[in-house]
Amino acid sequence: MELIVSKMDARNVAVVVALAMLVAWRVGIRMGNWLRLKGGGRQPSKFDDASMALLGLLLAFTFGVSIGKHDQRRLAVVADSNAIGDFYTCATLLKEPARTKLQSVIREYAELRLHLAQGRIDSVEFENALTRFQEMQGRMAEVVGQAVSDGTPIAIPLINSLNEVTSNHAARLAAVRDQVPLSIVTLLFVSSIITTMLVGREQGYAAITELAGTLCFILLVSLAIYVTLDLNQPDRGVIRVSQEPLERLLSSMPK
Repeated sequence: MELIVSKMDARNVAVVVALAMLVAWRVGIRMGNWLRLKGGGRQPSKFDDASMALLGLLLAFTFGVSIGKHDQRRLAVVADSNAIGDFYTCATLLKEPARTKLQSVIREYAELRLHLAQGRIDSVEFENALTRFQEMQGRMAEVVGQAVSDGTPIAIPLINSLNEVTSNHAARLAAVRDQVPLSIVTLLFVSSIITTMLVGREQGYAAITELAGTLCFILLVSLAIYVTLDLNQPDRGVIRVSQEPLERLLSSMPK
């Protein structure tokens, strides 16, 4: 189930939740009508207020977690771009032919980084890209090792910058895969549906159907869920992490 939810677009999930809330509202109205026709005095229920408060808390919590993970990905892009830029600067100080070889691999590495971030790719292409990253990192290490063996005076900065590139690769990959747990998302969905059903029950018991207000409530909750899930899907969606640092870095690298 977690794989299915992670592969679905946020807008599709939001639409499904909105429809489920609408159905739950109608079920709640029927329940309220049945209670009213059954007769008997009934004190105002506090469950509606409690469910509304819980839903608001879950929306705020899930949105906060999603925006936090989005910020982590944004910072990972900046750190990755800085590491690649520092490595490229060290490469310019090497002698030929190591300088040209290393600069070429670094530029290819940055271009693949940008391509992955800007395009929507499937899992197979993503795994192929990870294999290419490992291959390019191996080529970088080979050139750096040869330069160190030849006695380059910048051996330590060169090795440190290579380590930074590989470390930031792992950090950025972890940031992309770090998403809101399915249990929290499921709890948010269930809370939205139950809360709407309780609202419908109260309206049915009072014989008052507030169509406009209920539809606005469903719309607002669905939009909040859509934005939260869109932040949680870094490989697609409307809200994307800016790749400006990498774009500026590539523009400064001559072909």
